[in-house]
Amino acid sequence: MRCACPRCGRGNLYSGYLTLAERCSVCGLELARNDSGDGPAVLLIFVLGFLVVPVALIVSMNVDWPLWLHTVLWGTVILGLTLGMLRPAKAYFIALQYRHNRSAFTGGAES
Repeated sequence: MRCACPRCGRGNLYSGYLTLAERCSVCGLELARNDSGDGPAVLLIFVLGFLVVPVALIVSMNVDWPLWLHTVLWGTVILGLTLGMLRPAKAYFIALQYRHNRSAFTGGAES
């Protein structure tokens, strides 16, 4: 959740918003060779869909707002939650990759 290096836990994982750093500044682990793929996005689609859609439906049934207001409100909520949770979700997937397949991070030198 701290978006830190999966090996040492102290170096920065990212050099930009979602761009992985080339190497950990503390332990030198090669980070840029690995990618989390679409896993974090798919996870967020399922989690946010499960959490936000029922809330949106309950609000929609209990208040009489115009459709455009629902669109703006729930679109903003989903976008904000997605952008806020994408970095930690990607860091989590990279940490799982490191835990279960360390040889991919080191070019086959570690097991």
